[in-house]
Amino acid sequence: MKGKKGFKNGTVFLKAEIEKDLQENMEKFKDPLVLAEIAYRLLEERESTNRILKNILARIEQLEKREPTETRPMEEIILPEIDNRIVNFVEKKKKATAEQVQKKFGYKGRNAASSRLNKLCSMQILKKRQVGRKVYFLRV
Repeated sequence: MKGKKGFKNGTVFLKAEIEKDLQENMEKFKDPLVLAEIAYRLLEERESTNRILKNILARIEQLEKREPTETRPMEEIILPEIDNRIVNFVEKKKKATAEQVQKKFGYKGRNAASSRLNKLCSMQILKKRQVGRKVYFLRV
């Protein structure tokens, strides 16, 4: 029983100590000089953060402006057989539309052929150019 009573006394003492520290700090916050110091330090920290953010944004803009310096050669990209045949077809014709690919490879709709061609564009194997209402796909 004595051990628990000592624990309770220690807890009460700790609580009183925390309340005392808190009360002292609350008194300090009433002082205008302390508040001015806190405000000044917050301002410095904000300026520092803004400088860091400005540098990060500048670096992001530099990265966005960069063009891809190299594209992977065709040998490095392993494509499904149908994609290889489509790329060869476009390369042979110099340019092709989704309708031409649809007819040549037996796609049911032009959207399926267009989707396949756009996938090859996103892989930077083909590129597309719009001429009037038609979209042509060309070899990169």
